[in-house]
This record gives sequence, structure tokens and C-alpha cells, in this order.
Amino acid sequence: MRLLEIKMSPRTRANAKSAATDVLIPEKLYFRIGEVSRLCHLPAYVLRFWETEFPQLKPVKSSTGQRMYRRKDVESALRIKQLLYEEGFTIPGARQHLRAEIKSDKKQDPLPFPARPTSELKYIRQGLKDILTLLSARR
Repeated sequence: MRLLEIKMSPRTRANAKSAATDVLIPEKLYFRIGEVSRLCHLPAYVLRFWETEFPQLKPVKSSTGQRMYRRKDVESALRIKQLLYEEGFTIPGARQHLRAEIKSDKKQDPLPFPARPTSELKYIRQGLKDILTLLSARR
């Protein structure tokens, strides 16, 4: 078996990098490693290595031992690829950056409910009671 080494020009490498962010992930529950490899344009051994380096990338294994990636795993692999190949992070730097992204996602802003004065709420409640009285009188 012969291995073919592909040398990319800087222009081809730039096109490959921008393609990482433009991947259309099919609507499926699970993806096998070969499918993820094709979607991410990465060899399967890179994905297996990333599983050991990034806790965000944890595919489940089927009863036959096949790695089954969920959609979030595919998205994580694409994000890792973007950080490493496009943004120039090292593996420890990308790991730290992903951890920081997850922490910032968990800190949600409170829902934008306007604070109403109690008197305004009483007025609204009384109006609703008046409407209910009118509707029940029609029967």
C-alpha cells in the first residue's frame, strides 16, 4: 500500500481553512467516524487523537465498538479544527479557549421581564376581572 503525500500551496491551504466554517451537517442523530472525517476533511486518526486531548469531543460507542458522533460532537470537531488550523491555537491553547467559551455560554443574562410596579399590576388584574364579569354576564 502506497501513501500519497499531498503538498498544498498557500492559496489551497487558505481555501481549505475557509471551508471549515462552511460545512453543512446533515440532519442525523449519529455519524460514524468516517462520515465525520469526510465532513471535517480530516483523517480519522486526527479525530481519535483529538478525543484524547479535548474533553468536549466524546463520541459514544455502539455495541460493536463503533464510534458514534452526535451533532454536537461534529460541531465541536469543526470548532477545534477552526481554532487549530485557522486561528493558530496550540492544542493546550485551544483546549483553554473552548473551556472559556463553555463558561461564558453558561452565564446567561436574565430574561428581560420588565419590572412592573405593584399598582400597575393591580390595575391590570382589576381590568381582567371586569372583562371576566362582562363575559360571564352574557351567558
